[in-house]
Amino acid sequence: MNAVQHGSARRSSRRLLAISDIHGQRQGFLSLLEAAQYDASKDQLVILGDFIEAGEPITWRLVDTVHQLVDKGAVALPGNHELKLATLRRGSAAHRLRYLRFIRKLPLFYKASGYLFVHAGVRPGLPLSLHPARELTEIRESFTRHPLSTLRAKLDSDAEGTAGQRIVFGHTPTFKLGANPGSLYVDDCRIGIDTGAKHGYRLSLVDFTNSLCYSCSTNAEYRAGDVYVYHVPGLRKR
Repeated sequence: MNAVQHGSARRSSRRLLAISDIHGQRQGFLSLLEAAQYDASKDQLVILGDFIEAGEPITWRLVDTVHQLVDKGAVALPGNHELKLATLRRGSAAHRLRYLRFIRKLPLFYKASGYLFVHAGVRPGLPLSLHPARELTEIRESFTRHPLSTLRAKLDSDAEGTAGQRIVFGHTPTFKLGANPGSLYVDDCRIGIDTGAKHGYRLSLVDFTNSLCYSCSTNAEYRAGDVYVYHVPGLRKR
């Protein structure tokens, strides 16, 4: 991974940005937005869920941060950790209710510029409109391990849903998909952006407009102190 000075990276004025699986790493999240010079009036930010760690109430305050960003134009999707709040008895009931009111209003997927953003993935061949929330927030191998040779055809069979879309997802850390720890996973149909923040690897903010990734460590030794920006080939829609 090559570090690039921020000022040397050319960028379009309007960008499509996405991040997933923050898992309560608020400092890292804010550091990446700052490094990318995020401008809510110009950029479209998509947050793909699991911004909290459901079993750790101390991380729930990130819901407030995400709520503020959504109020300014960002799009947030729920992950399995956000949906899990409804079943927990930890923390203040009043806090849970306030957060759940916000979370229950969030869309399960978002489309922009030929990309379909979703927390965990989709079941190839099943129309997007028929996917239950649990499928979109918890699916793993049926999506991530589906052979690339037949995946495009199955996605394109859903004319109103996944046809022509590249699926951008989190939930499954990319090192479990064969990518180097802390790196993105990219193939012709799928782009995995959960780069292992929960596991002490890296948190990544992806600029799809300029094929850039802003990345910081979540290892306790660094705690977001080493922000990199680097070019990622293959991000543009094919």
